[in-house]
Amino acid sequence: MKTTIKISALFLMFTGFAASSFAQVSATASASATIVTPIAITKTVDMNFGNVAVSSSLGTVILAPAGTRTPTGGVTLPATNGTVAAASFSITGAPNYTYSISLPTSNIVVYNGPNNTMQVNAFTSTPTPTGTLDGFGNQTLNVGATLNVAGSQNAGTYVTTTPFTVTVNYN
Repeated sequence: MKTTIKISALFLMFTGFAASSFAQVSATASASATIVTPIAITKTVDMNFGNVAVSSSLGTVILAPAGTRTPTGGVTLPATNGTVAAASFSITGAPNYTYSISLPTSNIVVYNGPNNTMQVNAFTSTPTPTGTLDGFGNQTLNVGATLNVAGSQNAGTYVTTTPFTVTVNYN
């Protein structure tokens, strides 16, 4: 009988150890990361409103991202256009990624001497407000704006002393 009790006690003890050994289980996981090609922007064409004729009334020249111009107020566009171009930028990065576009929100000034200035504002772009890189990781971004011309604006070539900034960032 003592032997049976000892065997039963040993059986219960081993069964208890076996039950507790099945109470804990483990699993493993891997960690990974993918480094994507950094997004980059390079200016390919400067913005140029072309030749503009003025009267004694103020007006504007609206330069679309497609490079077309629309005059308003006392501004006309002479038959000799001069160089007309929306700003153009080459965007490169990870194929098929989308990105956000930040255009200037404040006026920039174009100068032709200390007292001869005009304001450029109301920047627009194509694409907007986001772009998508193609399967090779490329896209062209075109930027237009509005040139504000004073009545009887002095003749001459007006240029920014500080370029404007366009920023792109992955979404």
